[in-house]
Amino acid sequence: LFYSFFKTLVGKDVVVELKNDLSICGTLQSVDQYLNINLNDISVTDPNKYPHMMSMKNCFIRGSVVRYVQLPADECDTVELQNAARKEAMQSKSVAATASAAAAGGGGGGGGTGGHGGAH
Repeated sequence: LFYSFFKTLVGKDVVVELKNDLSICGTLQSVDQYLNINLNDISVTDPNKYPHMMSMKNCFIRGSVVRYVQLPADECDTVELQNAARKEAMQSKSVAATASAAAAGGGGGGGGTGGHGGAH
């Protein structure tokens, strides 16, 4: 869900806040299924705190270090996003219910000749 959503934002300006409190503004160039992010034309929101970032123009951000991504308000259709999230949740529930029913279905009878038969 998020991967396909972020792919629609390629070429848009976003702000990525990292878990170490660094916030990077830039143009979203690409995103992959792990939500790793490539940004172009970057700047930091606090250049005095991170002066070494001032010389960078592009960056790759590992998805696991991202805390938040601030999106352009006019690019975010919240109703559509909520509907997509509900649809995915319902699909997950039906897959889980199917797997649970298959696991609880038992294996049928033993089918063999076990134990108590025989002539007296």
